[in-house]
Amino acid sequence: MTETTVQKRRKTFTPLGIVFAIAGVALFVYFVKKAGVDQIVEGVGRLGAGFVLIIAISSVRHIVRSIAWMLCVEQPYRLRFWDALRARLMGDAIGNILPFASFVISEPAKPALIRDRIPLMAGFSAIVIENIFYSLSVVVFVFSGMLALLLSFGLTKGLRLASLITLAVIAIVIALGALLIRKQMRFISGATSFLNRRGLNKQWVAKSRSLEDRVYGFYQRNGSRFLPILFLEACFHFAGVIEIYTTLSFISPQQPPTLFTAFILESVNRVITMAFKFIPLRMGVDEAGTGKVSKVLQFTEVVGVTLAIVRKARDVFWAAVGVALLVHRGLSLRAIARDAESAIAEHV
Repeated sequence: MTETTVQKRRKTFTPLGIVFAIAGVALFVYFVKKAGVDQIVEGVGRLGAGFVLIIAISSVRHIVRSIAWMLCVEQPYRLRFWDALRARLMGDAIGNILPFASFVISEPAKPALIRDRIPLMAGFSAIVIENIFYSLSVVVFVFSGMLALLLSFGLTKGLRLASLITLAVIAIVIALGALLIRKQMRFISGATSFLNRRGLNKQWVAKSRSLEDRVYGFYQRNGSRFLPILFLEACFHFAGVIEIYTTLSFISPQQPPTLFTAFILESVNRVITMAFKFIPLRMGVDEAGTGKVSKVLQFTEVVGVTLAIVRKARDVFWAAVGVALLVHRGLSLRAIARDAESAIAEHV
């Protein structure tokens, strides 16, 4: 992959990103007005200083995934906690703010941001491995949540269909993932070999094979780390459930939450996050999805929309922290996005 290719891809994504961002803002305005601005403001007011507690709980999620990334780095390299945490916050800031960045830049940016600490390939392969563990935990978590929603509550046709489709997609993903791991299928190097015959740089093909070797060989070399990493990923989801439970306890005193309803709402949030990562802050779609599911769970739509807005405020807070770290290093969002794309294009 050349610098010219990277620039062409960026130019292709930029107009799409702008379109999706505008559509998201329009949806956000629509659902906020539909739920009632005054009621939402009242709900946010009830949260008040409790937002500090929300930030504290959400910090656990960044911490545990940073530690999980550290455990995915293989000897002789070692990733320090602070380096992992700041790279995660800066990378997530890029993904939350820039349209389409979460889809193509956010994760590669994280190892690129600390390539002065550990080699880019070591950091990149570790973030790939950590994301595989995270994806596995998401699959189990979302499957459990969607199944609980289907079996415990009466759903509208639309929500029932969406839940069934989600379960079907998860089943397919599990089957394909098991096949890939069991057979150690070389789909990346296979694809790059195909492209090589059409002019792709041979060095890029070789490095894609090196990446696959690192990922597939991780279990053989580090089997003892599997359970700790999975435990950390589970803590990420548990913190999400506690965060929603705490938020609802403040904003919905007339209908107190249970851990079960918080669990279902967090699983829905994971689906929305994964499906709409290309929309900055999941603007509009989070309010729509959370509002509808909240009604099914016996909350009001206003409560659901307010919950989504509080979540958005939490994301904005952490994005601001990430931007502050970037500014401290003399970097801008778009500059580091370009650097990340170039670094990955040159080294992977």
